[in-house]
Amino acid sequence: MAYRSVASLESLVEPDRVHRMCYVDPEIFERELENIFYRAWIYIGHESQVKNPGDFWTTQIGRQPMIMVRAYDGQVYVLYNRCPHRGAMLCTDRYGNASRAFQCSYHGWQFHFDGSVRHIPAAQGYDNTRLSMHDPAFQMKRAARVESYRGFVFASLSTAGPDLLTWLGGAQAAFDDMCDRSPEGEVEIVPTCFRIIQKSNWKIFLENQLDAVHPSIAHESTGRAAADVEQAYEERTGEKPPLSYKMLSAFIMPLEKWGELETVGHPYGHCMLQGYMGLRPTDPDTLAYEAIMKQAYGEERAEDILNVNLHHVLVYPCLSVQSPLQQLRAVRPLAPDRTLTEIWHFRLKGAPEAIYRRSLAYYYLVNSPSTMVNADDLHNFRICHEGLRTQGGEWVSFHRNAGQDPVHNGIVTSVTGMSEMPMRNQFTAWKAYMLAGG
Repeated sequence: MAYRSVASLESLVEPDRVHRMCYVDPEIFERELENIFYRAWIYIGHESQVKNPGDFWTTQIGRQPMIMVRAYDGQVYVLYNRCPHRGAMLCTDRYGNASRAFQCSYHGWQFHFDGSVRHIPAAQGYDNTRLSMHDPAFQMKRAARVESYRGFVFASLSTAGPDLLTWLGGAQAAFDDMCDRSPEGEVEIVPTCFRIIQKSNWKIFLENQLDAVHPSIAHESTGRAAADVEQAYEERTGEKPPLSYKMLSAFIMPLEKWGELETVGHPYGHCMLQGYMGLRPTDPDTLAYEAIMKQAYGEERAEDILNVNLHHVLVYPCLSVQSPLQQLRAVRPLAPDRTLTEIWHFRLKGAPEAIYRRSLAYYYLVNSPSTMVNADDLHNFRICHEGLRTQGGEWVSFHRNAGQDPVHNGIVTSVTGMSEMPMRNQFTAWKAYMLAGG
């Protein structure tokens, strides 16, 4: 079976299962780029990556190379990374400062940071031709729409669709939670990231993020080893082990405990996982941080912020955000069987260094390319994709608690943390994007 028409595309997604071709068919992947990634709001970066005029970072939306740049008027622009003269990419470095203008290395055309032409060598050669410096066709093309929420920059390549805040809906809680945990209400990006190319379809990664069944199975060996060390540490010292061990031993939480968590599905495919990990230990570092928060916000507001019961937010189709740990993973699809993920980390402005170090420990122990946890996931992503290529079966099952999760005002709440509602919610959005072009 292969995708050939809108009618057959619609038949690939049922309420409790989806066809394997959604993951492996090259034609479907191309349509995903056009109807999802070139139409939805896609995460570009954080404003703190481009602090000064001329600062730029390169990234991509689908296969489109893009540049995020700070102009001299203070505005952040997102431009296609292409010279309108002969098509050369203008920025080949991942980041840097372009000083006064972007300059093409091929023929020397220069552009202001809003994309307009600054200078063309020997411009008189274009007299009495159809070229005009004021014609948008000869300027760097801008993303159709660019908006920022609390410093997080998104772009859409389509002029149609809802504004960013409407599209985010309940998922804006990810950025509110992260920023509110700063005594100054802002975060600053750590200006480097881990980058992983996964040998699997981009949807497999997103489906895994709020899957509460797999952790105690896929990560059992890691969790068990950490738990053994925790026990030995306590027996030897009579003290509680450092929190970093709990970050790993938590993965062997019994399945019934995972079932006590809650997942919530929002429109446009966004989902969140509430609970999972206590982030308010009573060690001196945490107490010092909480004192700073109460001084900044007042005791009542600080308590509200610190007690937010949010562990993980999926911003479909481009982000996996762990706001209490100040990190996110950006999803960049490359091919049906290749996905780039960028793992970014943030500092809470005004928070003690010890709080940054605690979140950095999670970044290294759980989300980095070298961690045993990530190795388990990457292995399972690959073998899932390889299995979906075969003719051993046509359907992927999302039957767990299908039809049982209550819906209120378009928001779905799982009856158990192990419900496969997040996967069904993502494919509801996928189907809508694919059939309606966004």
